[in-house]
Amino acid sequence: MNMTTQNLLVELFVEELPPKALKKLGEAFASTLAASLQSQGLVGTDAVVTPFATPRRLAAHLTAVSVQAADKAVSQKLMPVSVGLDAAGNATPALLKKLQALGADISNPASAVAGLKRALDGKAEGLFYDSLVKGATITEGLQKAVTEALAKLPIPKVMSYQLAQNCDMPGWSSVSFVRPAHKLIALMADKTLAIEVLGLKSGRETLGHRFEAAVSPVVIKDADSYAATLLKDGAVIASFAERRAEIERQLTTAAAKAGAADGTTYTPIDDAALLDEVTALVERPNVLTCAFEKEFLDVPQECLILTMKANQKYFPLLDAAGKLSNKFLVVSNISPADASAVIGGNERVVRPRLADAKFFFDQDRKKTLESRVAGLDKVVYHNKLGSQGERILRVRAIARAIGLQLGGDALAEQADQAANLAKSDLVTDMVGEFPELQGTMGRYYALNDGLSTDVADAIEDHYKPRFAGDALPRNQVGVVVALADKLETLVGMFGIGNLPTGDKDPFALRRHALGVIRMLIEKDLPLNLSTLAQTAAAEFKAVADFDAGKVTTELPNFIYDRLAGSLREQGYSAQEVDAVMSQRPQLLGDVSKRLAAVRAFAALPEAASLAAANKRVSNILKKVDGDVKAQVDEGLLQEDAEKSLLNALKIVAVQADSTWATGDYTGNLQALAALREPVDAFFDKVMVNADDAAVRANRLGLLATLHAAMNRVADLSKLAS
Repeated sequence: MNMTTQNLLVELFVEELPPKALKKLGEAFASTLAASLQSQGLVGTDAVVTPFATPRRLAAHLTAVSVQAADKAVSQKLMPVSVGLDAAGNATPALLKKLQALGADISNPASAVAGLKRALDGKAEGLFYDSLVKGATITEGLQKAVTEALAKLPIPKVMSYQLAQNCDMPGWSSVSFVRPAHKLIALMADKTLAIEVLGLKSGRETLGHRFEAAVSPVVIKDADSYAATLLKDGAVIASFAERRAEIERQLTTAAAKAGAADGTTYTPIDDAALLDEVTALVERPNVLTCAFEKEFLDVPQECLILTMKANQKYFPLLDAAGKLSNKFLVVSNISPADASAVIGGNERVVRPRLADAKFFFDQDRKKTLESRVAGLDKVVYHNKLGSQGERILRVRAIARAIGLQLGGDALAEQADQAANLAKSDLVTDMVGEFPELQGTMGRYYALNDGLSTDVADAIEDHYKPRFAGDALPRNQVGVVVALADKLETLVGMFGIGNLPTGDKDPFALRRHALGVIRMLIEKDLPLNLSTLAQTAAAEFKAVADFDAGKVTTELPNFIYDRLAGSLREQGYSAQEVDAVMSQRPQLLGDVSKRLAAVRAFAALPEAASLAAANKRVSNILKKVDGDVKAQVDEGLLQEDAEKSLLNALKIVAVQADSTWATGDYTGNLQALAALREPVDAFFDKVMVNADDAAVRANRLGLLATLHAAMNRVADLSKLAS
């Protein structure tokens, strides 16, 4: 068999694909195509797969593709021996029929039976037929692979359209795909492979740039010349990655040129998602520099940046201080000799957007945030939890309680003021137009109203952290209000049973829990988790069907689960995390210190023995009916080993209590090392379950004392292998 390998190129030319999905579609098409060919034995694991994706095409180039896969030995179970052979060992009609269906020669039944293999299949003996399956040709394999690749594309919604040719009923027969497809290329080196998908038969022709292609159609000579030919004849950069890099290069060059003209330094705004989206909108990028009137810079730059990015896909230019300039960059899909018309058109398009933003900003500042609070009573928060106005009353009460604990009356007053105004910008024109600016506009309007910087910053920051890696609130007022806001959401949703299920978390409760965790830990706040939940739950008394019990039991578990997952992602072992989290530490700021202590303890030579002993103690105490009090009557101690253990515990307790009081958890656990020998001796020489009930209870009390001493920082039994 000819095992020649050659390079392969597949392209599907379609109408404009969804830009936000293009990068993922291109990668998925190439990877699924390669995986399917590999599973058929047509592509090795060392093949190089290159994806291509432009607004109007998905393509893939693969190296070292076999013309035909190797033949494959297959062993197929036929049926149990008792069914396939009669008492004399001859083939039954059922067996002969099965063999005939598989293409075996049954002209001599005895010979056919002799060629079968007998082997145990479970409890019964079965008959197996060994055959050599011919390897798939590249044409057969590619037909299957392309069909599979298109079927598995991550497309949220497909469209149906009618076919004009290559179908049973032109104009009536329809197919479904993300966008109508018009051309298909399948080249093995310089040869066309005859495949067919979506009513298209493969060839070697495609289309280039809508306006700037040198020829049409563009003819691809062979698989390896695809990208170069498409660039030369079609004015299209086929590679998504290369097109993205070219846009980045042009943005940097244009920014430097614009900065030099103004005698300053400009930087295009850093936005990977915007760069990906623009890359998916152009086939050959041409970056142009535009400008708008400087009077618009009086509007908060967040508003201008958002409207330019979200609505127009422009790249605003920032100066060295991060301040917005009146220059912006446009990634055009055409490159005319005179670009003035393109530049002027983009400047005309953006001007009304900026004017709207200025109008909203000017109008909003005519009313104070305080005057807008009443309007929140008309904004529905949740049908069971009431309006945003009712919600704000709860957030204020929670914020005051936290503020009093962390900073007394002064902090409580500021937190109350910030919480009262935190959602007021929801009823402003600007946030109505740009919901992404909630909080940000609240800060600007608070400063306009003459409020303190701390309160204004807290209004913006109470949404933080909004995502993984986001900054925490910049001041203590913001931390208090952010905690109150997230706790109100968590407690409210848990209280009405509106919990996350699987991947569904419409109220972002997991994110809120992680936000609470980060603030408690990174700010090292002396706040008890259970107390926080109870404080927040007390504000929901007026809510019908609110289950406070579910809050106090399930919410802390939910938060601990999120914390445990976060700690494992940070590199702590499952045993270390379980050891600390089993103790349900109420002050989450202590968690990192406890983990460090556990890690240091685990490195001690005595750790393994003590962890194993601790596990043994835990198991003994679990089997006892009722609670065992951690107290010992020295008069009932009989064995030297149990007396020695008690004496060692007394000595260790002094150091352990001292280190515990100062928060030296590492020192607390390291003090336990002195217990190794007396603990080992106790289990070697003392029978815990003594016949005398009083002696037995006393020894259990000694073990309970030991257990309490060893597990203040963490449950060390979790470290036992």
